[in-house]
Amino acid sequence: MVDVTPAFTPLAAGSLLIKSSHPVEDNDPSFITQYQSLVGSLMYAMLGTHPDLSFAVTKLSQFGSNPTEQHFKAAKHVLRYLSATQNYRLQFGLIDDNEITGYSDSDWAADQNDRWSTTGYSFLYAGGSISWASRKQTTVALSSTEAEYMAISDASRHAIWLRTLFFELGFKQSSPLLLHVDNKGSMDLALNPVHHKRTKHIDIKHHFIRQCLEDFSVELVQIPTNENFADVLTKNLPFAKHSLFSGKLGVLTKD
Repeated sequence: MVDVTPAFTPLAAGSLLIKSSHPVEDNDPSFITQYQSLVGSLMYAMLGTHPDLSFAVTKLSQFGSNPTEQHFKAAKHVLRYLSATQNYRLQFGLIDDNEITGYSDSDWAADQNDRWSTTGYSFLYAGGSISWASRKQTTVALSSTEAEYMAISDASRHAIWLRTLFFELGFKQSSPLLLHVDNKGSMDLALNPVHHKRTKHIDIKHHFIRQCLEDFSVELVQIPTNENFADVLTKNLPFAKHSLFSGKLGVLTKD
């Protein structure tokens, strides 16, 4: 994969990855091992310095037990993207800001296999991402508001951990951690402690965000969808938007 045609997004535009209908026994064990090894290598890059790979790697890892040629081709497409962006780095210091800020988003019922939603969030410090995640939600969301609410709650738990870590390192955060979201319904649900009949089915653990708001450790900030950088962690975006949002997360070309 050294001399390959470069790709400018981790996954091909419009790609749709679904589970194989063939039994696992029909697959060549060496092929499965090769696929798992490739995805594992990509995961190493994603966890270390490439939040822009998060959605693609998370998606590909879901087929590790029974991959197909289509899945393997998609994994190699990520390598083509890395080839095209090998001069990019996760950079810090571009913004003189000593406060952690977060961005949270979800893609409702996007998984074609089980209709589960995807949560994505990233936390920035000094202009670069210090922590990020892209993963399937653990329960089915019945609306986009519910999916966003679950994503906010997940992000808020990580926000509390980051605030504690920074405090122990001697960098006390002087104000509530700002968590940017683009769904007004989920914000209203978080700010309203009353359980409505349309939301009482939501698992109690997802209401943790309300406690964070009450003790002023987290503050929600509504932003337009086209300014929510966490969108790149929940879906495969077209090149222009992927490049813009990746840059906002601190993944920039080396000068």
